[in-house]
Formats: sequence, C-alpha cells, structure tokens
Amino acid sequence: MPATHQINCINKTDRFNPHDRIHSVGGIDNGKRWNLSQEEVIAGIESGKWQFFVHVGGESVWVIVAVSRYGNKYLKTQNDGEQPDNLLSLLECPG
Repeated sequence: MPATHQINCINKTDRFNPHDRIHSVGGIDNGKRWNLSQEEVIAGIESGKWQFFVHVGGESVWVIVAVSRYGNKYLKTQNDGEQPDNLLSLLECPG
C-alpha cells in the first residue's frame, strides 16, 4: 500500500506554461517538513510507492500524473481540467 502524503505548498518555475510551472511540492509529516521535485513525485506515484492529496474547498482531492498534449508528464488534481489550478493556487514552500 502506498504511503499517503498531503501537499501543502509548491515551488514554481519562471515558466508561463501551466504544465511546466511546478518545480517541486512539499508538506509536513510527523512534524518534519519535506520537499520533492515534480519528477520524484511522478516516479513515486507511478511506481506505487506514494500517493498525494491536497485539501480543496474543505475536501481532499487526489494528485495524479497527467500528460500534456506534447507528451510531458506533470502533476494535477483529479478534479482539475487540463491545467493544475488546485496545485498552482497553493502557497510557495519556504526556502
């Protein structure tokens, strides 16, 4: 069974394409802050090692791996359209 983690924050790139905007995501588990690159999260989801969620409007929503029309993998929530708006609306992770 995959370990489940809540994403509380993100770090963005300077790119304008929403599929390329997320550099890394982070959260807190057992009082310890964590931060993973988008590539690490995608690999963890695809391998079944991890699953991630965010809180949106008082509900938990799963984070999934999507593929852009150009074949690039990116993260978004299940209820997002093509753009990862729920993730992009999160606060920046502390540096």
